[in-house]
Amino acid sequence: MMLEVRGIETFYGPSQALFGVDLDVAPGEVVALMGRNGMGKSTTIRSICRLTPPRAGTIRFDGRNLARLPAHKAARLGLGLVPEGRRCFANLTVRENLAATARPGAWNIERVETLFPRLAERRGQWARTLSGGEQQMLAIGRALATNPKLLILDEATEGLAPVIRAEIWAAIRTLKAEGQSILIVDKTLKELLPLADRCFILEKGRTVWTGTPGKLDHQTRDRYLGV
Repeated sequence: MMLEVRGIETFYGPSQALFGVDLDVAPGEVVALMGRNGMGKSTTIRSICRLTPPRAGTIRFDGRNLARLPAHKAARLGLGLVPEGRRCFANLTVRENLAATARPGAWNIERVETLFPRLAERRGQWARTLSGGEQQMLAIGRALATNPKLLILDEATEGLAPVIRAEIWAAIRTLKAEGQSILIVDKTLKELLPLADRCFILEKGRTVWTGTPGKLDHQTRDRYLGV
């Protein structure tokens, strides 16, 4: 496995958020991390990326134990995070945002602009002047420019206009076809499930269901994903 998460427990101060999360991602696989709001999905991603390190359990990535690694060193191993809320560098241009994170590899700025032509059209604009959808494309492009072994997408299409969401889902399908390993959090099951090879569902900070999308029946959806 490229990523192996076993029994992690994560806290925010004295408050425990994760109570034993297990998941894994194989090379070239798209894995969906699912669950209702507040069930620990973003905390799990923060734990993997060492932004909120777990107090118990293990996380191994590409054969390395991430314990005690600071976030920037974990990222250098090949974790490419697209965080919830985008967090582009507001006072840099589109091209400067991409250049700021670029590392040697197949994904250069020109290839990112091919995946997202809107970024090529706006390469000289300040990031703060972009629409929300364009900023999301930039956030994904910025992560790809690091040439990640694993791309992690936290709510990549939340709150975006339908036409922009469609462009982002099309880009993710392209990445899957090219063999990019992806861990993705998204509530839009219609687009998410056809892309996913496997799914992990969280409930109150625990992994409660694992399987392929074809095994995700209506009863399980209603129990763990329904409003």
